[in-house]
Amino acid sequence: MTEDKAKPGGDRTLVDIAKKAGPGQGVIVKPVVNAIGILRYLAHKGAPERAADIARHLEINPSTCFNILRTLVSEDVVDFNPLSKTYSAGLGLARLAEQLVTQGQRVQLALPFMRELAIERGITVTLWRRLGNDRIVLVSSESSPTDLHIYMPIGQRLPILMGASGRLFIGQMNLSEDDLRAEFAGIRWARPLSFEEYLEQVHLAQHCGWAVDDGYFSEGVLAIAAPVCDSAQNIAYTVSAVMIRSQHGDTEARIRVLGESLRELGKRLESVLF
Repeated sequence: MTEDKAKPGGDRTLVDIAKKAGPGQGVIVKPVVNAIGILRYLAHKGAPERAADIARHLEINPSTCFNILRTLVSEDVVDFNPLSKTYSAGLGLARLAEQLVTQGQRVQLALPFMRELAIERGITVTLWRRLGNDRIVLVSSESSPTDLHIYMPIGQRLPILMGASGRLFIGQMNLSEDDLRAEFAGIRWARPLSFEEYLEQVHLAQHCGWAVDDGYFSEGVLAIAAPVCDSAQNIAYTVSAVMIRSQHGDTEARIRVLGESLRELGKRLESVLF
């Protein structure tokens, strides 16, 4: 373990916080990075700061820093004091953080319901959320306390077409067949799956109220998913049962039973998550 050595004034950690970068993927937009750095700096500092001081501490061009600060003030996430000409974290930032915490707390309230089904059926139960138009992310997972179960890391992201959950999300996106074909062409499946078969499975999911991925995402793994809708009846999450196929006999009957159980669980989670 290394010990941080502070610069005079003790602001080295503030600079580090502002510059801290996550796992980079794709194009990095520098003004966005600078804006987030400013917000982190002001939140950590806890006291009003002049634009010139913020720019110096974060090593941002002063003119760029001033323009970003003006934008953040207009968006109500930074406050400006015209008398002292200083900036501080705004009420809008606190409200935004409060909303995120509330969402996390709601997900925590869903866990007992997921755990109950996982234990009852000897499976792993997962909760997925849609990210934009091309990804889904795993936000929660509960496994049965058996010797053998499937582990899935929280934060895992998948193309939106993938898995049983993908068949539900994509079914509500109203993509043209050409656009869907283009998305489908870029996916690598664990075992062969034609576009026509996939489209049939999407339509079947819309009819049944739950979807199935039988080893296409991961060979030997069976996944069943049901929607969790928001107040506008848009699919915001899906709740999914994941199991090793060879562990379970009479699979067709089991799929139907689990599909109905997950559909009921999805309805219960709607009252918790929204």
